[in-house]
Amino acid sequence: MNEYNPGKPPFEQLKEEVLGCQKCGLARTRNHVIFGEGNIQAPVFIIGEAPGADEDRIGRPFVGRSGQLLDKILAACGFTRRDHVFISNIVKCRPPGNREPSREEREACMPYLVRQIAMVNPDILILLGSTALKSMLGQDKKITRLRGSWLQYENRLAMPVYHPSALLRNPALKHDTWEDFKKIVFKYREIINPDHYSPHV
Repeated sequence: MNEYNPGKPPFEQLKEEVLGCQKCGLARTRNHVIFGEGNIQAPVFIIGEAPGADEDRIGRPFVGRSGQLLDKILAACGFTRRDHVFISNIVKCRPPGNREPSREEREACMPYLVRQIAMVNPDILILLGSTALKSMLGQDKKITRLRGSWLQYENRLAMPVYHPSALLRNPALKHDTWEDFKKIVFKYREIINPDHYSPHV
């Protein structure tokens, strides 16, 4: 366990704790712990499932094909990682073979995400895919039924959308996903910045 350091900001203390985590078996197979990145005061917090091979190798979230597609979607919304969003995952280490994280792995890692959300204090959560939706709002929730709907998580607005990897597998989902992200831009203008510029919305 890391010792408490009163001279270090709480978010940096949390990052040190996460980077040294040994709470589940993924600690034995990972190359990097993917803490997350973006604006630590971001109004939008994006939650994915788990790091993939590229993320584990490089040490940053959403840098592979899914991440490149996510960045294109964010750019179309007028959002950047630096200014508007913080990006993290339900599980901070890559499950071998990119399998879905187990319940034990998710339960071990979720307290870190909950603390991240509390520290960033966003107005909007974007839940990328089924694992993020179920982990945040309940195992009975279906992404196909709830995507594009405004839900509540701890008094915050939350919208489930398809994971970018699903769009790569099935490009027909891109239309629905863009409609969902347009709703996010409209809500951003409504509750955060009425002058927010998006090149396409």
